[in-house]
Amino acid sequence: MHLLIAAAGSGRRMGADRNKLLLPLAGRPVLAWTLDAALACPAIRWIGVVGQPQDADAIGALVAAARPDRPVEWILGGETRQESVSRGLEALPAEAEAVLIHDGARCLVEPALLAACVTALEWAMEEGAGIVAATPVTDTIKEVEDGTICATPDRSRLWAAQTPQGFGVAQLRLAHSTASAEGWSVTDDAGLFERLGLPVRVLAAPPSNIKLTTGFDLTIAAAVLAERFSAAASESPGPALPRL
Repeated sequence: MHLLIAAAGSGRRMGADRNKLLLPLAGRPVLAWTLDAALACPAIRWIGVVGQPQDADAIGALVAAARPDRPVEWILGGETRQESVSRGLEALPAEAEAVLIHDGARCLVEPALLAACVTALEWAMEEGAGIVAATPVTDTIKEVEDGTICATPDRSRLWAAQTPQGFGVAQLRLAHSTASAEGWSVTDDAGLFERLGLPVRVLAAPPSNIKLTTGFDLTIAAAVLAERFSAAASESPGPALPRL
Protein backbone atom coordinates (compact mmCIF):
# COMPACT_ATOMS: atom_id res chain seq x y z
CA MET A 1 0.00 0.00 0.00
CA HIS A 2 1.14 3.55 -0.77
CA LEU A 3 0.78 6.32 1.81
CA LEU A 4 0.73 10.09 1.39
CA ILE A 5 1.40 12.15 4.52
CA ALA A 6 0.03 15.70 4.31
CA ALA A 7 2.71 17.82 5.98
CA ALA A 8 2.19 21.27 4.51
CA GLY A 9 0.47 22.83 7.52
CA SER A 10 1.32 25.91 9.54
CA GLY A 11 1.50 26.76 13.22
CA ARG A 12 -0.76 29.81 13.18
CA ARG A 13 -3.48 28.45 15.46
CA MET A 14 -0.79 27.26 17.86
CA GLY A 15 0.84 30.67 17.85
CA ALA A 16 4.00 29.06 16.45
CA ASP A 17 6.45 30.61 14.01
CA ARG A 18 6.85 27.44 11.94
CA ASN A 19 5.09 24.38 10.60
CA LYS A 20 3.44 22.73 13.62
CA LEU A 21 4.73 19.34 12.44
CA LEU A 22 8.24 20.55 13.28
CA LEU A 23 7.35 21.58 16.83
CA PRO A 24 8.78 19.43 19.63
CA LEU A 25 6.61 16.74 21.18
CA ALA A 26 8.12 14.50 23.86
CA GLY A 27 11.58 15.51 22.67
CA ARG A 28 11.04 14.92 18.94
CA PRO A 29 9.32 16.76 16.07
CA VAL A 30 5.62 15.98 15.73
CA LEU A 31 6.13 14.55 12.25
CA ALA A 32 8.71 12.07 13.57
CA TRP A 33 5.98 10.30 15.55
CA THR A 34 3.74 10.10 12.48
CA LEU A 35 6.55 8.70 10.38
CA ASP A 36 7.43 6.17 13.08
CA ALA A 37 3.90 4.76 12.98
CA ALA A 38 3.94 4.48 9.20
CA LEU A 39 7.32 2.72 9.18
CA ALA A 40 6.10 0.32 11.88
CA CYS A 41 3.27 -0.85 9.61
CA PRO A 42 4.57 -3.58 7.25
CA ALA A 43 1.60 -3.10 4.91
CA ILE A 44 2.90 0.37 3.96
CA ARG A 45 5.47 -0.13 1.19
CA TRP A 46 6.01 3.46 -0.01
CA ILE A 47 5.58 6.83 1.69
CA GLY A 48 5.29 10.29 0.17
CA VAL A 49 5.60 13.35 2.43
CA VAL A 50 3.86 16.37 0.90
CA GLY A 51 5.13 19.69 2.24
CA GLN A 52 6.13 23.27 1.56
CA PRO A 53 9.52 24.28 0.14
CA GLN A 54 10.67 26.08 3.29
CA ASP A 55 10.34 22.83 5.25
CA ALA A 56 12.10 20.55 2.75
CA ASP A 57 15.49 20.53 4.51
CA ALA A 58 14.07 20.01 8.00
CA ILE A 59 11.76 17.22 6.90
CA GLY A 60 14.52 15.65 4.82
CA ALA A 61 16.76 15.53 7.90
CA LEU A 62 13.92 14.06 9.93
CA VAL A 63 13.36 11.31 7.34
CA ALA A 64 17.08 10.54 7.18
CA ALA A 65 17.21 10.22 10.98
CA ALA A 66 14.39 7.66 10.81
CA ARG A 67 16.59 5.42 8.62
CA PRO A 68 13.61 4.10 6.65
CA ASP A 69 13.69 0.59 5.24
CA ARG A 70 11.43 1.53 2.32
CA PRO A 71 11.14 4.52 -0.05
CA VAL A 72 10.15 7.82 1.60
CA GLU A 73 9.85 10.58 -1.01
CA TRP A 74 9.60 14.36 -0.62
CA ILE A 75 6.75 15.93 -2.67
CA LEU A 76 6.26 19.67 -3.11
CA GLY A 77 2.74 20.63 -1.98
CA GLY A 78 0.36 23.34 -3.13
CA GLU A 79 -1.33 26.34 -1.57
CA THR A 80 -4.21 24.28 -0.15
CA ARG A 81 -4.50 20.79 1.28
CA GLN A 82 -6.62 19.80 -1.70
CA GLU A 83 -3.93 20.95 -4.13
CA SER A 84 -1.22 19.27 -2.06
CA VAL A 85 -2.99 15.91 -2.16
CA SER A 86 -3.52 16.30 -5.89
CA ARG A 87 0.22 16.83 -6.35
CA GLY A 88 0.88 13.84 -4.13
CA LEU A 89 -1.30 11.67 -6.33
CA GLU A 90 0.64 12.72 -9.41
CA ALA A 91 3.90 11.78 -7.69
CA LEU A 92 2.82 8.23 -6.84
CA PRO A 93 4.78 5.40 -8.47
CA ALA A 94 3.23 4.12 -11.69
CA GLU A 95 2.25 0.82 -10.11
CA ALA A 96 0.19 2.42 -7.32
CA GLU A 97 -3.43 1.26 -7.41
CA ALA A 98 -4.54 2.22 -3.90
CA VAL A 99 -3.47 5.00 -1.56
CA LEU A 100 -3.95 6.03 2.04
CA ILE A 101 -3.84 9.73 2.86
CA HIS A 102 -2.96 10.76 6.39
CA ASP A 103 -2.58 14.12 8.10
CA GLY A 104 0.89 14.48 9.55
CA ALA A 105 -0.70 16.30 12.49
CA ARG A 106 -2.41 13.06 13.57
CA CYS A 107 0.86 11.92 15.07
CA LEU A 108 -0.74 9.52 17.57
CA VAL A 109 -1.95 7.19 14.82
CA GLU A 110 -1.06 3.61 15.64
CA PRO A 111 0.38 1.07 13.18
CA ALA A 112 -2.61 -1.18 13.89
CA LEU A 113 -5.01 1.50 12.61
CA LEU A 114 -2.96 1.95 9.44
CA ALA A 115 -2.99 -1.82 8.89
CA ALA A 116 -6.75 -1.98 9.49
CA CYS A 117 -7.26 0.80 6.93
CA VAL A 118 -5.20 -1.12 4.36
CA THR A 119 -7.35 -4.21 4.81
CA ALA A 120 -10.60 -2.23 4.80
CA LEU A 121 -9.60 -0.40 1.62
CA GLU A 122 -8.79 -3.64 -0.19
CA TRP A 123 -12.32 -4.84 0.54
CA ALA A 124 -13.95 -1.47 -0.21
CA MET A 125 -12.29 -1.14 -3.61
CA GLU A 126 -14.07 -4.28 -4.78
CA GLU A 127 -17.27 -2.19 -4.82
CA GLY A 128 -15.65 1.07 -5.89
CA ALA A 129 -15.75 2.56 -2.41
CA GLY A 130 -13.30 4.50 -0.30
CA ILE A 131 -12.70 4.32 3.45
CA VAL A 132 -12.38 6.88 6.24
CA ALA A 133 -11.18 6.45 9.80
CA ALA A 134 -13.67 8.19 12.06
CA THR A 135 -15.11 8.31 15.57
CA PRO A 136 -18.76 8.63 16.65
CA VAL A 137 -19.62 12.12 17.87
CA THR A 138 -20.20 12.20 21.62
CA ASP A 139 -21.20 15.87 22.03
CA THR A 140 -24.62 17.20 21.13
CA ILE A 141 -24.09 19.17 17.92
CA LYS A 142 -25.92 22.40 17.18
CA GLU A 143 -26.33 24.14 13.84
CA VAL A 144 -25.93 27.87 14.42
CA GLU A 145 -26.82 30.82 12.23
CA ASP A 146 -26.05 34.40 13.26
CA GLY A 147 -25.31 33.25 16.80
CA THR A 148 -28.62 31.41 17.22
CA ILE A 149 -29.24 27.65 17.21
CA CYS A 150 -31.34 26.64 14.23
CA ALA A 151 -31.16 22.83 14.38
CA THR A 152 -29.91 19.88 16.42
CA PRO A 153 -28.85 16.95 14.22
CA ASP A 154 -29.41 13.40 15.43
CA ARG A 155 -26.16 12.57 17.20
CA SER A 156 -26.55 8.84 16.56
CA ARG A 157 -25.88 9.45 12.86
CA LEU A 158 -22.88 11.75 13.27
CA TRP A 159 -19.24 10.70 12.98
CA ALA A 160 -16.12 12.88 13.10
CA ALA A 161 -14.07 12.15 9.98
CA GLN A 162 -10.34 11.70 10.51
CA THR A 163 -7.45 10.17 8.62
CA PRO A 164 -6.20 7.80 7.31
CA GLN A 165 -8.55 7.96 4.36
CA GLY A 166 -8.13 5.47 1.55
CA PHE A 167 -9.16 5.31 -2.10
CA GLY A 168 -8.41 3.74 -5.42
CA VAL A 169 -5.80 5.90 -7.12
CA ALA A 170 -7.60 6.17 -10.47
CA GLN A 171 -10.88 7.16 -8.80
CA LEU A 172 -9.25 9.73 -6.55
CA ARG A 173 -7.32 11.27 -9.43
CA LEU A 174 -10.61 11.58 -11.33
CA ALA A 175 -12.22 13.16 -8.28
CA HIS A 176 -9.43 15.74 -7.98
CA SER A 177 -9.43 16.59 -11.68
CA THR A 178 -13.22 17.03 -11.58
CA ALA A 179 -12.91 19.24 -8.51
CA SER A 180 -10.34 21.39 -10.28
CA ALA A 181 -12.54 21.74 -13.37
CA GLU A 182 -15.70 22.47 -11.37
CA GLY A 183 -14.11 24.68 -8.74
CA TRP A 184 -15.04 22.44 -5.83
CA SER A 185 -13.39 23.10 -2.49
CA VAL A 186 -13.59 20.45 0.24
CA THR A 187 -11.81 19.82 3.53
CA ASP A 188 -11.04 16.14 2.95
CA ASP A 189 -10.81 13.67 0.10
CA ALA A 190 -13.92 11.81 1.18
CA GLY A 191 -15.82 14.99 0.35
CA LEU A 192 -14.77 14.65 -3.29
CA PHE A 193 -16.00 11.05 -3.41
CA GLU A 194 -19.30 12.20 -1.92
CA ARG A 195 -19.65 14.91 -4.58
CA LEU A 196 -19.27 12.24 -7.26
CA GLY A 197 -21.83 9.99 -5.59
CA LEU A 198 -19.22 7.34 -4.74
CA PRO A 199 -19.57 5.35 -1.49
CA VAL A 200 -17.21 5.88 1.43
CA ARG A 201 -17.12 3.34 4.25
CA VAL A 202 -16.39 4.30 7.85
CA LEU A 203 -13.77 2.52 9.93
CA ALA A 204 -13.88 3.15 13.69
CA ALA A 205 -10.72 4.81 15.01
CA PRO A 206 -9.58 5.01 18.65
CA PRO A 207 -10.21 8.28 20.50
CA SER A 208 -6.45 8.91 20.68
CA ASN A 209 -6.27 9.57 16.92
CA ILE A 210 -6.56 13.31 17.43
CA LYS A 211 -5.31 16.06 15.11
CA LEU A 212 -2.93 18.59 16.66
CA THR A 213 -4.43 22.01 16.05
CA THR A 214 -3.95 24.06 19.21
CA GLY A 215 -1.31 24.23 21.92
CA PHE A 216 -3.61 22.27 24.22
CA ASP A 217 -3.57 19.40 21.73
CA LEU A 218 0.20 19.18 22.20
CA THR A 219 -0.38 18.76 25.94
CA ILE A 220 -2.87 15.95 25.31
CA ALA A 221 -0.53 14.24 22.85
CA ALA A 222 2.36 14.39 25.31
CA ALA A 223 0.17 12.74 27.96
CA VAL A 224 -0.88 9.97 25.56
CA LEU A 225 2.72 9.28 24.57
CA ALA A 226 3.79 9.20 28.22
CA GLU A 227 1.07 6.63 28.93
CA ARG A 228 2.23 4.52 25.98
CA PHE A 229 5.84 4.66 27.16
CA SER A 230 4.74 3.58 30.64
CA ALA A 231 2.67 0.70 29.28
CA ALA A 232 5.49 -0.46 27.02
CA ALA A 233 7.96 -0.37 29.91
CA SER A 234 5.68 -2.42 32.15
CA GLU A 235 5.17 -5.03 29.43
CA SER A 236 8.85 -5.42 28.56
CA PRO A 237 10.70 -8.20 30.36
CA GLY A 238 13.12 -7.14 33.08
CA PRO A 239 16.75 -8.24 33.26
CA ALA A 240 17.27 -11.96 33.48
CA LEU A 241 17.89 -13.23 36.97
CA PRO A 242 21.18 -15.06 37.53
CA ARG A 243 20.91 -18.83 37.82
CA LEU A 244 21.92 -20.29 41.17
